[in-house]
Amino acid sequence: MKEIYLAGGCFWGVEHLMKQLDGVVDTTTGFANGNSDIIAPTYEEVYTDATGYAETVRVVYNPMVIGLDSLLGIFMIAIDPTSVNKQGEDEGTRYRTGIYYIDPSDLEIIQRKIDETAARYNRPIVVEVEPLRNFVAADERHQDYLDKNPGGYCHLSQELFDLARRLRK
Repeated sequence: MKEIYLAGGCFWGVEHLMKQLDGVVDTTTGFANGNSDIIAPTYEEVYTDATGYAETVRVVYNPMVIGLDSLLGIFMIAIDPTSVNKQGEDEGTRYRTGIYYIDPSDLEIIQRKIDETAARYNRPIVVEVEPLRNFVAADERHQDYLDKNPGGYCHLSQELFDLARRLRK
């Protein structure tokens, strides 16, 4: 199994999207790459934008079923990679986009996907690409949120979730 950390605005929708994909075996919502002294911030602390943490989803996947390139392809469709600190109606540094990796060999694939995405836009791509510095799981109320709250708020479209389900083998 491999893992990658994806920040794409509100983590509820990103988690729900990733869970639809064949080969994704686990997801965890949380906060990544913060720059504050708070080692284990709460949702309320991150919400202030004072911690530097981004709402992020830890994605554990089986690379024999879905490759990182395909996983990132879906992620890049889901986000606006040109928007700084804003996805949908959600604004603030906690909603920035990012790809945080733990395996340095993933960087080449990530950069290639960023370059492919950039070719489709007239504005700069602002997705952070960094090694994962830190990650703290969000509390239980934020795990599997859209499963527990069908019809709950999400900046991603139902059509995107449906597309991900259709991609299953």
